[in-house]
Amino acid sequence: MSTPSTAIGIAAAVRSGSMSAVDAVEQSLERIGASDGDIGAFLTVTASSARDEAAAIDAAVASGSDPGPLAGVPIAIKDNMCTRGIPTTCASRMLDGWLPPYDATVISRLRTAGAVIVGKTNLDEFAMGSSTENSAFGVTKNPHDPTRVPGGSSGGSAAAVAAGFVPVSLGSDTGGSIRQPAGLCGVVGVKPTYGAVSRLGLVAFASSLDQIGPFAGNVADAAVVLEAIAGHDPGDSTSIPEPFGPLGAAVPRGVEGMRVGRITDLPAGADPDVTERFEAAFDALADAGADIVDVEVPAFTYGLTAYYLIAPAEASSNLARYDGVRYGHRVAAPDTDAMYVATRTDGFGAEVKRRILLGTYALSAGYYDAYYGKAQRVRRLIADDFARAYTHADVLLTPTAPTVAFEIGAKSDDPLAMYLCDTYTIPSNLAGHPAMSVPFGTGADGLPVGVQVLAPAVGEATMFAVGAALERAMGAQR
Repeated sequence: MSTPSTAIGIAAAVRSGSMSAVDAVEQSLERIGASDGDIGAFLTVTASSARDEAAAIDAAVASGSDPGPLAGVPIAIKDNMCTRGIPTTCASRMLDGWLPPYDATVISRLRTAGAVIVGKTNLDEFAMGSSTENSAFGVTKNPHDPTRVPGGSSGGSAAAVAAGFVPVSLGSDTGGSIRQPAGLCGVVGVKPTYGAVSRLGLVAFASSLDQIGPFAGNVADAAVVLEAIAGHDPGDSTSIPEPFGPLGAAVPRGVEGMRVGRITDLPAGADPDVTERFEAAFDALADAGADIVDVEVPAFTYGLTAYYLIAPAEASSNLARYDGVRYGHRVAAPDTDAMYVATRTDGFGAEVKRRILLGTYALSAGYYDAYYGKAQRVRRLIADDFARAYTHADVLLTPTAPTVAFEIGAKSDDPLAMYLCDTYTIPSNLAGHPAMSVPFGTGADGLPVGVQVLAPAVGEATMFAVGAALERAMGAQR
């Protein structure tokens, strides 16, 4: 019997007793050990605890218990989610060696579902970046071409799935940090509705935008992971109180009669190879029975500028807690003020400093209304424009990223060029809506191209149905 490669397949085999969780985890650890030196997806590999957890799952199966829908499935976690007793660094010197005293809610829910955490993955420092080049602990490489970036900020989690180290992983998405690397690495990446997944234990970047979601090799696996981690959490004041509906049934549903929106005023800038695949996605959905309708989202084009005022402003507030006093990195100095300056100068990388300075400026007296206040009004316009568009369409389609994966170092010295990588992903964060990237063929140099499916708030079921239809059209089941 061949070894299952999908999360659903592994869990079914473990629950039936035809495969042990220990074997599933050992195979994952072997792949990581053999190849991650060339990729750099992981910052920490938790081999010992993973083996213990897998053995406990096998014991549960042997006793007749059901370990859960992710029984024995190896999973990787972006290193900005708290894991009790396991280093959580946010890829920053500021938290190097920090051991959280508690698990994030998503970690507890994964373990309840039977998943086994095999390690913590690399990211842009404090999730600020689009290439995973901003990590204090090294660059992650794209498994399809190690001279190129995997995207960011959740590049380690995307690369871990693309390289076959794990079938599924978790990332966080503030402006595209799940979807953009999913597109560049050729995997499925999902940003749920804001509030659908608890943020308790997620180290904050921009609290009104951050959301945790899954990476997977296929849409069905992404659905089962999202079902496991979603749902109300009283420990998160932004958590949606209503139950999160099942998604698995949506995967085979199809798109017959569904209205798929083509945004006629979508910002230009995508490369021709990306545009070609994007247009082919509309054709594929039309062939599957969907109706393609034209819609307008006029404020979409302002998403980038609004985001780069709102997100840095929230970051400047959230990152004020890293002062060298209570935990984390500290540089000795003759007095408290000097210690603050020395610690933050030494502990934060260049991109984090850039965003703190931008955010502090936008919130300062005399500039708050002109910058931060105006950006929040633009955010409201974007949400209103989406609401109008969804009266005509059930979902919208865009490219995930303007280009395929670019070469390492190509945009490091040009922050604006790097920020433009998130042109198509940012608006859904500002609106709080769900969106997902689905692999849809290849572009330049044979590199993956992702198509993004956007849906209204709590519209994940429809979104997954469309994503699965695109996957079937490509024959993309891994």
